[in-house]
Amino acid sequence: MCGNSMSAPLPAIVPAARKATAAVIFLHGLGDTGHGWAEGFAGIRIPHVKYICPHAPTMPVSLNMRMSMPSWFDIYGLNPDANEDEAGIKRASENIKALIDQEVKNGIPSHRILLGGFSQGGALSLYTALTTQQKLAGVVALSCWLPLRKSFPQASASCPNKDMHILQCHGDADPVVPFMFGGQTAEKMKSLVNPANITFKSYRGLHHSACPEEMVDVKRFIEKQLPAIGDE
Repeated sequence: MCGNSMSAPLPAIVPAARKATAAVIFLHGLGDTGHGWAEGFAGIRIPHVKYICPHAPTMPVSLNMRMSMPSWFDIYGLNPDANEDEAGIKRASENIKALIDQEVKNGIPSHRILLGGFSQGGALSLYTALTTQQKLAGVVALSCWLPLRKSFPQASASCPNKDMHILQCHGDADPVVPFMFGGQTAEKMKSLVNPANITFKSYRGLHHSACPEEMVDVKRFIEKQLPAIGDE
């Protein structure tokens, strides 16, 4: 599932309260695991939606003096001009696409799967949604950026997600991934997908984390993009 799959345990899962007809795959940030986000989604869950929160493999991270920690890919810096781990980002993205394929095999069509993530996980979710051949329900991108942005629009030329809906959220006091970087990412995304379908929300005083108001916005977005089958 991840970089070297041996080092990553099975995802944390919040099962649907009834038959799962949709899924959210949500990717945690650097140094974290899927458990905290699974707990967060359990608190706002929608009955027909299954939540899958995979764990990144452990690897040395250049940004943190090569200390080993859960990470989807290596990070050299968190500013628009930093070098990027192109091979690692692409490898991680392929593993997320494989996770989507697995859910399709489990009976949930890809257009009923919403991809999301926080920070490094949000970055990977945006990149994956723009480069996959799987039509997705949308993306929730929290406190993040678009990796390898100079590879676009060529990298997304044949992507079926040009009309997908994206909710991008960012705290205006974020000291880790600067708020300005989030705003630049939203503008870049508007050049790659239908700009009318991109929502960028800011949260006053929020640092590099989530808040209850943001999680309510996330729940509303998921409800809209993944309605119960009878409501469609």
